[in-house]
Amino acid sequence: MADVNPVESLRAAFSDAVQDVQEFRGEITFIIDRDHIVDVCRYCRDTKGLEYNFLSDVAGVDYFPQEPRFAVSYHLYSMIHNRALRLKVLLPGEEPEIPSVIGLFPSANWSEREIYDMFGITFTGHPDLRRLLMPEDWDGHPLRKDYPLGYETVQFSFNFDEVDKYKPYARE
Repeated sequence: MADVNPVESLRAAFSDAVQDVQEFRGEITFIIDRDHIVDVCRYCRDTKGLEYNFLSDVAGVDYFPQEPRFAVSYHLYSMIHNRALRLKVLLPGEEPEIPSVIGLFPSANWSEREIYDMFGITFTGHPDLRRLLMPEDWDGHPLRKDYPLGYETVQFSFNFDEVDKYKPYARE
């Protein structure tokens, strides 16, 4: 079967779900309604002529202070047709959640967990949504732009005696 134009095909099949289509330097990005992301991913994977059979990445973005605040991007690749596609879902700042695509693409497991851990975006239907990088009792989500920054004072001085006072070593 001949290649299918992904823009025409997705717009025809999901006129209510496709909010926008952007093309930049040959890369096509579809802005998709979050309630339809699983159906759109399934269509992209299973439709003859599209066959985006590889989920290469899932990424989270915080656009604070803009609204909608968050975005989740799905980077799909067709190994059969040698082309890529990006599906982006925009999410509100208050309690962002999106259906999980782990049932279609098991490779989304750790990416969804990382996005949950770092941004606080909940993936409904994920079988094991728990923190991946931070300790379980960690408060907050470190990649949010409103996350409080912490720092340690830099121990620097041109006076070596002053620096030595703060070095962590055993003294007599």
